[in-house]
Amino acid sequence: MTRRRTERLIVTKVTADGARRSPDQLIVEEPMTVQLDGVTVSTTMRTPGHDFELAAGFCHTEGLLDGAPVEAIKYCGTGSAMLTEFNIVTVDTLGKAPTPSPRLGPTSSSCGWCGNDQIDELTERLAPLEVTEPFDLDVLAAVPDAVRAEQELFADTGAVHAAAVFDRSGAVRLVREDVGRHNAVDKVVGAMLLAGELPATDLGLFVSGRASVEMVQKAWAAGFAAVVAVSAPTSLAVTAARRANLVLAGFVTGATFNVYSPERL
Repeated sequence: MTRRRTERLIVTKVTADGARRSPDQLIVEEPMTVQLDGVTVSTTMRTPGHDFELAAGFCHTEGLLDGAPVEAIKYCGTGSAMLTEFNIVTVDTLGKAPTPSPRLGPTSSSCGWCGNDQIDELTERLAPLEVTEPFDLDVLAAVPDAVRAEQELFADTGAVHAAAVFDRSGAVRLVREDVGRHNAVDKVVGAMLLAGELPATDLGLFVSGRASVEMVQKAWAAGFAAVVAVSAPTSLAVTAARRANLVLAGFVTGATFNVYSPERL
């Protein structure tokens, strides 16, 4: 089923010539609950579309699968998908994943990280990535423009974030958009997981906002070699990237940008 991702409304547009009524495209935002083997593990506000990828990607990047394969994904595993308006997605591992702890509250843009203790916990779950050849700096600089050309929802609404996969030549392999930065990344990771393309060895992840520690965590869990962000990283994100052997570049909007990890090129 194809879900409506934008909504057309009449608004008042104000210009130097005055005010007039005009149509405008707005992004649709709806809640989605993710269940793992029947247990609710997340409720997030998202842009409808690629819902199965979002659910699978979230379970993978949060370590909930613990290596278990995804056997099936479906809308509302306990009733009618129509009655729940296609806003409940169940990821099924046939009980192979560890039993998750139920999460009743919404998943927000801040997932409760509070310092280096969490970095230590992450290191226990994820091994440092194998060090690879550095990405060409000209390739990193060109990624945002290459992705922007494929941001259809942003072009229509100006209200969504993007995440994308790129290779060492700078070619963009996959783009996903969502009102949530984390959701866009989880959709990308979920698409690759379901296609059997993880770990994302020797590939880069682009994010259209800041590089928070959660974004680095998700990139690390998926095995990406680099993260490129158009905004700044947080200090904890840099610490995590250096522990992960992950290349992290921020403020990438042209030929001038910062490389935060590794410490020295």
